Amino acid sequence: MKFPFAAIAPFRPRAIDAWRGYTRDTFSKDLGAGLTVGIVALPLAMAFAIASGLKPEAGLWTAIIAGFLIALLGGSNVQVGGPAGAFIVIVYGIIERYGLPNLLISTACAGVLLFLMGMFKLGTLVRYVPVSIVMGFTNGIAVLIICSQIKDFLGLQVARMPADFFAQLHVMGQNIQSFNPYAFALGLACLLGLFAWPRLFANNPRSDDTVPALFRTRAMRIAARLPGPIVALVSLTLLSWSLSLPVETIGMRFGAIPQGLPTFALPDFSWETVKLLVTPTLTIALLGAIESLLCARVADQLSTLPRHDPNQELMAQGVANFVVPFLGGMPATGTIARTVTNIRAGASTPAAGIIHALTVALVVLAAAPLALHVPLAALAGILVFVGWNMGEWRALVHLRQHTSHYRILMLGTFFLTVVFDLTVAMEVGLAVACGLFVRRMSALFSVERVAAEDGTLAYKLFGALFFGAVAKIDTVVQAVEDSPQGVVVVLDAVHLVLLDTSGLDALRQLHRSVLRRGGTLRIESVQAQPRAMFEKSGFQRELSTGVAAGAGHGA
Repeated sequence: MKFPFAAIAPFRPRAIDAWRGYTRDTFSKDLGAGLTVGIVALPLAMAFAIASGLKPEAGLWTAIIAGFLIALLGGSNVQVGGPAGAFIVIVYGIIERYGLPNLLISTACAGVLLFLMGMFKLGTLVRYVPVSIVMGFTNGIAVLIICSQIKDFLGLQVARMPADFFAQLHVMGQNIQSFNPYAFALGLACLLGLFAWPRLFANNPRSDDTVPALFRTRAMRIAARLPGPIVALVSLTLLSWSLSLPVETIGMRFGAIPQGLPTFALPDFSWETVKLLVTPTLTIALLGAIESLLCARVADQLSTLPRHDPNQELMAQGVANFVVPFLGGMPATGTIARTVTNIRAGASTPAAGIIHALTVALVVLAAAPLALHVPLAALAGILVFVGWNMGEWRALVHLRQHTSHYRILMLGTFFLTVVFDLTVAMEVGLAVACGLFVRRMSALFSVERVAAEDGTLAYKLFGALFFGAVAKIDTVVQAVEDSPQGVVVVLDAVHLVLLDTSGLDALRQLHRSVLRRGGTLRIESVQAQPRAMFEKSGFQRELSTGVAAGAGHGA
């Protein structure tokens, strides 16, 4: 006996299975990976929050709380969660349009939606989003991230940046006279340093006789393990502070970062407010689901660990996004850069993600005052680097190698993301994708006339007879109406692989046309799926008895 809730996914975090047989050696690897990712996450968390129009502590507490919950409850061994660059444009736009309290409500509601998506096993549906749409909105978000950082990168004095892409360009153009060469120099140095840092250790440097070989090897190993963003942030902050450069810092814009634990705060919640926030809630939930599951798939490809459970991952994302708004956080999801860093650092269980969250917490509690001196231009350089790495620019260069359908979807989603927002881009992109798919599938269905000596109208059906292809049955109906009384129509359905209710309705209409001419309709060699439709709907009985049912209505 099957229970009515058999379709609900069980809540079983990967940590339960991953920690069975946990050894000291495994913990050593997870500890090293967690500490590394925690250091990498620190500047990114502050940068993402600031770029989203929030205080830096919002990003830090999201990295700590959401990172901990996603690792503890998630469906992946190595995925690292926290604030993500993809949310910058979305969060900034929601704050601009609805305000901060409504952002918190939208995030909590999106958490509930994500949990329900996972509970009802909708995690696999995200895989059906066409790759062209994913590429389009990824590149669009990358462009918007880079554009949003131009102000701080150039040190422009702008009181409030609008959320619209063209409005941002217009405002920055109006304030270009406030260009700060010191800020630009810091931002440019940060950006160039981030590109150059990993390449410095790609190959062994030439030997230097003045430096002992042992010291040279150890120094290179230590330097190679240091994350580029941390090196850039520390070095440029020290440079700016020691030279007293006239650039804006975190302390100047936001004041001190709290060193204590965040306080629980419940926003003004009402059902009327929730109904007004349907669009931002869906946007956060959709983007969070896509980003986290794409990140988990990348992790599966890079490691030999068990593949992730998409439904459990969505439930963990839901719990994290429901909790963090009440503690001053922002939307969270799986992060590809930190997850890849986690894998390359040797992580093998969710313990690494938990250690990453604890590392960020310890640094925040112990060294929060030092963040006051961080130049915003340096954070802008880090985010420009993140935006550049996020973009799939080769996909734009190689567009000519793809079909026209792929180019339409990718470029359309890209421009809609930049000009409007992600919600519009996804809605239009999926609608166009469905339309193009229907068009392509309908082109695959065909009806071919077969010669018959006894006057029988014989046809072969090929492909899928569904709502997008039913018009092609009209040729058979027309041939029946032009035939004499007593016509016999034979349809060879051996190559008919799919039939929907609209296709069944078209066959019923054909049957009625044949009966009006006093003839007979036979459908031969029916495959399993169409045969099941015939039997369930009663059409098989209508064919055998020669009696037509009432007019049907296709879906």
